[in-house]
Amino acid sequence: MTSAPESAHILVVDDEGAIRYSISKTLQRVGYQVSAAASGEEALDMLAEQNFDVVLTDIRMPGLTGVELLARIKEKAPDAIVILMTGYASLGTAVESLRLGAHDYLIKPSSSQDIRQSVARGLERARNLQRRRLLLDAIQSNVKELTGNDLEHIPRADTLTSRSSAPIQAPVTTMTLGPLTIFPGRYQIQVGDKSLNLTPTEFDLLLYLAAHRGRVVPCYELVREVRGYTVDEAEAREVIRPHISNLRRKLEKAGQDPDLIVNVRGIGYRLSEPATT
Repeated sequence: MTSAPESAHILVVDDEGAIRYSISKTLQRVGYQVSAAASGEEALDMLAEQNFDVVLTDIRMPGLTGVELLARIKEKAPDAIVILMTGYASLGTAVESLRLGAHDYLIKPSSSQDIRQSVARGLERARNLQRRRLLLDAIQSNVKELTGNDLEHIPRADTLTSRSSAPIQAPVTTMTLGPLTIFPGRYQIQVGDKSLNLTPTEFDLLLYLAAHRGRVVPCYELVREVRGYTVDEAEAREVIRPHISNLRRKLEKAGQDPDLIVNVRGIGYRLSEPATT
């Protein structure tokens, strides 16, 4: 997936033709490629034939409902970006949708701006997931060079943990880095018997530094590769510093030396070579 709107392909699913047309035109006007399906069943057939960057679907439809379509999509593609729309909002449906992994939940009629913003946020999330997969692949392909025998197993993109209610049956995947055990699919690390939950940015920073340990990584590179946009070094330091500080604080609270992440003044950060305790 790329960042250019014209390269993003959106699937709109609604049993009402006028709504399909209106939403499709709203998205086409800003350069997206848009396909449409009149039912959940038709949408599944189309998804079997090609990949879509975002699926935007009504909830109440004859046959397969939008929530059921969401669950079916997530079974095959846990990282898929699905936005649900409904004219009959209820707290229960919203909670169930988000529990199953919906990216967003829109109330109809939604403004053109709301629809476009929701899709744009979905595409940004998809790009972040893609960067994370590429990073994991880079670690895996350079296992001997980067981590020697410390790497136990890194998951392929299709074995990452799903947010849906039905867990994917996959082997537990971990990477050990000195005293740290890293769970690539969970945003989680473990120090001894203490588990630490990291934010996605903290987790990706740690992984990127692990993949490039042995050198100092400039802050602008960390912003570009972890956050997905380009800024100069001075601004990048301001962006990265609070995330590194939070990560160090969590490591220290777990009894781990926060200097695992070394600040090389004026240049960037590097991961030190921790000794296993």
